[in-house]
Amino acid sequence: MDLIPLLLMFGLLGVMMYFMTRRQRRAQEQQSQLQNSLEVGDRVMTTSGLYGTITNTDESTTVTLDIGVSDVVETEWLRAAVREKVAPVEVDDEVEDLVDAEDVEETVDVETNEPPAVKDEAELESGKKK
Repeated sequence: MDLIPLLLMFGLLGVMMYFMTRRQRRAQEQQSQLQNSLEVGDRVMTTSGLYGTITNTDESTTVTLDIGVSDVVETEWLRAAVREKVAPVEVDDEVEDLVDAEDVEETVDVETNEPPAVKDEAELESGKKK
């Protein structure tokens, strides 16, 4: 009689462990499928949060990413460091035109309607001299 509750408890523990490992195995399979499907031109995010575009996938363990700083900068990453594919960056022409067209205005003192006075280079913000 005392053996039945013990067997039931071990049975429940075994079922819980089975479902937990099954979910983990499924996540590992999805990650390996992602890493094997990487192609040149894919936009990806690494596990450290770096975004880049794949430029070379010749080696089986690494990929080369263009991180967008300049045309010269390319970094080499392990395929395992690629976390996910992301959508390509789309630049909105209207926003780009607005930024180019806006002139940066100086701040104006509201009371006197004049631009702020330029402080002497040797004067600190606290008013003390260097």
